[in-house]
Amino acid sequence: MSGLAVGIGGRREQRNYLNAGLLFVGQTWQLAFEALSYILRGRISLTETVRQMALIGVDSLPIIVATSVSTGAVLAFYTSDVFIRFGAAVFVGGTITLSFLLELGPVLAGVMVAARSGAAIAAEIGSMVVTEQVDALRSLAVSPVRYLVAPRLLACVLMMPVCGLVSDFAGVLGSIVMAAAHGVPTATFIESVRTMATETDLLKGLVKTLWFGFTIACVASRQGLATERGAAGVGRATTSSVVLCVVLIFISDFFLAQILMGASVASK
Repeated sequence: MSGLAVGIGGRREQRNYLNAGLLFVGQTWQLAFEALSYILRGRISLTETVRQMALIGVDSLPIIVATSVSTGAVLAFYTSDVFIRFGAAVFVGGTITLSFLLELGPVLAGVMVAARSGAAIAAEIGSMVVTEQVDALRSLAVSPVRYLVAPRLLACVLMMPVCGLVSDFAGVLGSIVMAAAHGVPTATFIESVRTMATETDLLKGLVKTLWFGFTIACVASRQGLATERGAAGVGRATTSSVVLCVVLIFISDFFLAQILMGASVASK
């Protein structure tokens, strides 16, 4: 009997997780479509959007540069050693640059923005929910989505490509320095980049950053608006926002890589 009770409880818990997942997906897309409708109609505050662009993008650049430079240096450290051992030092620059343009640059930028700005968005909106400021907006016939979500969504989508470009540049710069320290001349590194990397590779990475920015803003805003009462609720909303954003970035990165690679092959 106890085994049966455990089985029933387990199935009930699975249904609860499924219902919560479906509710999250539905609410997030509904929020995204409503915010996009305000953006496309130009019914958002330009001042607030610019302020959010500074908070989300510009203020995130220092940690993006730090993580990208160190990642590029470590990648060059291992790559240079292996490639030189097999007489393929001329491919070091192109290999590392392609890794950053297609994968590491967009993902590192996305994770850093999710960890910093995504958490800030969820915490700020969550605090407004707890202090009933969102209810006050509704009582004044002001849409919280238009006032809070739309400017953050537009700012995040606009600034993520900038963050991605900075991540690419910082990562490649760090790898150039480390590769030179391991015996790969800078001229050889740069010539390899010119031979192997193209503008299309850069554009593929920028497409990823656009989607990552969209994901971060929508998920963080949804978690903020779904905050439960109390300080603990704000903490849970902030934590879940970062976790969900990072997980969704990695999952969507896999599918975007397949789609973009397939489109590239089909165009040849």
